[in-house]
Amino acid sequence: MMNNPQALPPDDCAQPAAPAPPAVHARGLTVRRGTGRSPRTVIDSIAFDVPRGRITGLLGPSGCGKSTLMRSIVGTQAHVTGTLDVLGRPAGHPGLRSRIGYVTQAPSVYDDLTVRQNLDYFAAVLHPGRAAADRRRDTVTRAIADVDLTSRAGALAGNLSGGQRSRVSLAVALLGTPELLVLDEPTVGLDPVLRRDLWNLFHDIAATRGATILVSSHVMDEAERCHDLLLMREGRILAQDTPDALRTRTRSATVEEGFLRLVDEANANANANAHADAHGDAGADAKSEVTR
Repeated sequence: MMNNPQALPPDDCAQPAAPAPPAVHARGLTVRRGTGRSPRTVIDSIAFDVPRGRITGLLGPSGCGKSTLMRSIVGTQAHVTGTLDVLGRPAGHPGLRSRIGYVTQAPSVYDDLTVRQNLDYFAAVLHPGRAAADRRRDTVTRAIADVDLTSRAGALAGNLSGGQRSRVSLAVALLGTPELLVLDEPTVGLDPVLRRDLWNLFHDIAATRGATILVSSHVMDEAERCHDLLLMREGRILAQDTPDALRTRTRSATVEEGFLRLVDEANANANANAHADAHGDAGADAKSEVTR
C-alpha cells in the first residue's frame, strides 16, 4: 500500500520570521590605546545591545569613553577586540557605509560653501557619476528639508548659527537614508531652545523613518528624552535601562540622581574590593613570615 504524502501546513501555520538582531550587539568589547608593554584600556570588556527603531542615549561624564565607543561602532577606531556587530554585520564592514550616518562633535561642514553646496559635495562622494545627478539633487533637497533649512539653503555655512551648523551636519548624515544614526554630542554648546528643537527632530526621524539613533551626551537631563539609556563611567557600562526603569530601580526622582547613586554604589564596591585585597595580601605576607 502506498504511503500518503505528508500534508504541507497551510500558509497561516508557517513559522514566524525570526526577529531582527539589535542594531548594535557588543560582547566583551575592549579598546586599548598605545602600544608596547603598558597600553591603556579605554573601554573595558563591555556588553550591551542597542534596540532597533528607538533612540538610545549614551550618557556619562567627559572622558568616560563615549566617543571611543561611537568610533568603534562606525568602524573607525583602532585596537578594538571582542564582538561588535552593527546591523547584523561586523563593525567596519564595507557594506555598512551607506547604512550608517555619523555626526562627530565638530560640525562637518565647509564654511566657505553654502548649505546646498556642502550637501552637493558629500552627495557626490556617496553617489558619484553623471548618471546619479538627478538622484543626488533629490537626495540633497530632501535632506535639507528634513532638517528644516530649506530657507537657508543658499546661505554660507560660516554665517549660520551653531544650531543651524549642527543641522547641516545632520543633513549630511541623512543623505544615504541611514538605518542607524550615530550622533556624538550633537547638542553640545547649544542653548536650551536649539537643544529642544534638535531633539524634536531626532524623535521625528526615528518615528517617520524607523531609524535607530544612538546619541551621546554628558548632560543628564537629555536622558529623559531617550527611549533607552546606556550609562558609562570610566570605560564601563554602569547600567542599560529605560529612564523610568532606572528611576524605579534606584528609587530616584531623576535619571541624574539615579546615575549618581550607581556611581556611589560602584565606588563603594571598588573600595570594599581594594580593602579585601589589601587584607588578603597582608595575611599572606604574615603567613609567609611565620613559615620562614
